[in-house]
Formats: sequence, C-alpha cells, structure tokens
Amino acid sequence: MDVSSDDRMITEQGLEARIAGILRPEIEALGYRLVRVRLSQMNGQTLQVMAERPDGTMSVEDCETVSNAISPILDIEDPISAAYHLEVSSPGIDRPLVRESDFETWAGHVAKLETARLVHGRKRFKGRIIKVDGGKVLFRRDDAGKDEDAEFELALTDIAEAKLMLSDDLIRDALRRDKALRKANGIEENAEPGN
Repeated sequence: MDVSSDDRMITEQGLEARIAGILRPEIEALGYRLVRVRLSQMNGQTLQVMAERPDGTMSVEDCETVSNAISPILDIEDPISAAYHLEVSSPGIDRPLVRESDFETWAGHVAKLETARLVHGRKRFKGRIIKVDGGKVLFRRDDAGKDEDAEFELALTDIAEAKLMLSDDLIRDALRRDKALRKANGIEENAEPGN
C-alpha cells in the first residue's frame, strides 16, 4: 500500500510536527494514515493523535492498535517534558481536512478554513467545497452579500487549517459512506461505526 501518494498538505508546527515525524512511520507501517497530532491543555495535558485507514474508516479496535504501537515509541523518544494523556481517535464526522483527497471526498460540504497568510485581505474563510483542480480548491460562500463574490479559490498550500462544519447533510453522507464501506469490507451492520 502506498500511503505517501496522498501526503498531508496541512501539517503541524513546532513540537506537534516533531511528534508527528516520530509517530508517522509506525502508524503507516501498521497500514493507517496519520491525520493530525494536537497537544492541548485538556485534563492537564493531552496528546491527541488522529488516524484512519486509507478508506477513511477507524474502529475502536484500530485506535487501540495504534495506541499500543505508539505508546512505547513516545516513552523512548520522550518528546513531551511533562506528564500527559494519550488519546488516539478517528477524525470523526466534522473531521480536519489535511489531504487533497479529503477536499475531493467531501466536495459539496461546508468547511471552515484558516490560511497561513492573508489571502484576499483575510485569513479566515467558510465555504462549500465545489471542486479541487491543479492544487487549488474552489469554494462557494452561502452567505455572500450581493456585492461580494460567492465563489473563491484557495491554493492548498495557503491553507493552514481546514475542518468540515457539522450539518444534517454531512451526517447523512457520512453515515451512507460508512455503511457502504462496512458492506464492502464485510463488517456486520450492527457493529460499532468506525467514523
């Protein structure tokens, strides 16, 4: 499996980037893709590692497998100087978008974005993903005023953070997608969702 053919374009900075660099090879060796590493001050200090299978699924057992594999690496490398809690999870329905394929998969849904630099005089955007083409993403603003352009385009390299916005349509599509993936993978219908 070639997980590097769809590398993350939106990545961490600083200590989070160092931790991602330490963990990514092991996560990929297990057959998963790293989505995001986030260090927060929740419950003291929490290291959140989001991962998924290449098809976008992630079960509780998958989270346990990743957690058991990366815990010893974190103990040996010791990148965090203080005590912390490790949390391994799936990206969830209102997931971060970190790969070009994420924007393609979730076209038609609304994303909240932040750019690394000013683009069109601003850094924060919200829009419906229309299409991905040539390293750029076309969005449509549902709330554009009559004197504003409803569509805007951002280069993937300018996006520092992107996340799907929770909506009834997104929930419906995510459940449909999960059901189809479960059927394709031969997983029982009443089994716990992995997404």
